Amino acid sequence: MQNAYFKLVNVPDGFGVHLFAPKDGGEKIVTQELINYLDRASVEYDMSQVKNAAESGEDVTLTLGKYECPKVAEQYTLTIAPDNMLAVAKFIPASDTGERMSKEEFLKDLAYRQIRFGIQEEIINKHFDGPGFYGIQVPVARGVKPRHGSDARMEYYFNTKISAHPEMAEDGSVDYFHLNMLNHCKEGDVLARIIPEDKGDPGTTIQGNTVRPRDVRTLHHHFGNNIALSEDRLTLTSKVNGHVMLVGDQVFVSNVYEVENVDNSTGNIQYDGSVKVNGNVATNFEINATGDVIVNGVVEGATIISQGNITIARGMKGMSKGVLKAGGNVISKFIENSTVEAGGFIDTESILHSNVQSGSDIRVTGKKGFITGGRVQAESVVEVRTLGSTMGAPTVVEVGVNPKLKTKYIDTQKEVSEIVKTIKNTQPVIQNFTEKKAKGARFTPEQIEYVKKSAALLEQKKKELEEKSAELKELDEMFAQIKTASVRVTGEVYPGATIVIGDLSMRVNDSYRYCRFEKQGGEVKMLPL
Repeated sequence: MQNAYFKLVNVPDGFGVHLFAPKDGGEKIVTQELINYLDRASVEYDMSQVKNAAESGEDVTLTLGKYECPKVAEQYTLTIAPDNMLAVAKFIPASDTGERMSKEEFLKDLAYRQIRFGIQEEIINKHFDGPGFYGIQVPVARGVKPRHGSDARMEYYFNTKISAHPEMAEDGSVDYFHLNMLNHCKEGDVLARIIPEDKGDPGTTIQGNTVRPRDVRTLHHHFGNNIALSEDRLTLTSKVNGHVMLVGDQVFVSNVYEVENVDNSTGNIQYDGSVKVNGNVATNFEINATGDVIVNGVVEGATIISQGNITIARGMKGMSKGVLKAGGNVISKFIENSTVEAGGFIDTESILHSNVQSGSDIRVTGKKGFITGGRVQAESVVEVRTLGSTMGAPTVVEVGVNPKLKTKYIDTQKEVSEIVKTIKNTQPVIQNFTEKKAKGARFTPEQIEYVKKSAALLEQKKKELEEKSAELKELDEMFAQIKTASVRVTGEVYPGATIVIGDLSMRVNDSYRYCRFEKQGGEVKMLPL
């Protein structure tokens, strides 16, 4: 493919300009480029004639004067890419009486324009040693783009997302005694390893400036006792036989603190790890653990706080003062007259007169499977066999609520709007500078410093926009789950129950069986399973 180009030539009784037609789908002559060229050569011309000839795209000669062809040396225009990684020359041949530019003159001109790296000497030599490359874009300098690296990443060699719902037997009973909620480890086991970051390689612009690859994220291990860190600080191994867990981004290994009962013989328990109670937790006592808490007996009027999961094999009798707070999941045979909060799911056979909150879903299954009295809240789903009671006990079940997420979403949207506004205001500054620079304009040190600061701000805002957009996407995915929030009744729901979904509510006035409640068309609707 060859674009059209032009040349001042001798013609009978004078001189003119010859327009060479484009070939193989090349571009026509840009009329303004031709006019600018003739103006620089101080040649008179008919504007309409020149314009029509240029736009025709045909091979044609226009007579311009009756005197000798002007001596116009070979010229060129230079275009520099916005990222300063490429310079392209478009050569204009000398007139029939003019002289060709020398390679030395051209290279000196490039140096004057601060272009000193990646000079394409081979193609430049071919142009000046041969008939010349006219009507094509000639790459005369190429920079080296940076090779961007990759973030460091963490590999864990144990299950970091334990989510063990208890299994239901064929007869409908649930086994709360055989729950494996721990990641067991032995001395010398590799627990986690950092795959180091790849910092990438810098690039170089055609001006010889270094272009750093984008910053990559580094990682460091965070861990507790009973763990060894390798000399290269990349690998964690266990120093003891015990169990391993991930709390936030910190790895813990501990021997389980095991007691028969929590009562006067032990006092309250506060433990940096997991606690296993083979018997019961007596009234008014407290367990506070950074790991999991497993109680094989019953909890009566006590408080259990865990950053991990709470498992109670024989159930929770709150006596209107019992509290369970778990960063993870809560699994209990039953929950009665208690306050329960879980960051994860809650799984139980029954909930009676309790205030229960879950960060994901609540499953009330098994032979009984009822929720009666109190308030039960979950972000996504509540599934229950029997909801309410024949006596009409006030029972509220609420799903699809997370005001913290909503506030965060609105604030993030505002931040994105401000970032986009800054980007739109900054981009024209960079573009204007680049265009003027390509035309050979000179700038004061203050102007250059201002553009540098604008470019740095633009890159910073682009990075912030990418991060905030990822946050919005993550929140959208969370809201998509909330939009499909539902209450599922696999048995019967009685009058007196209230279903709340988001900002809407519905009071149940009749008994229904095998149904689900969802938000549709601005109201809570009862639908078949």
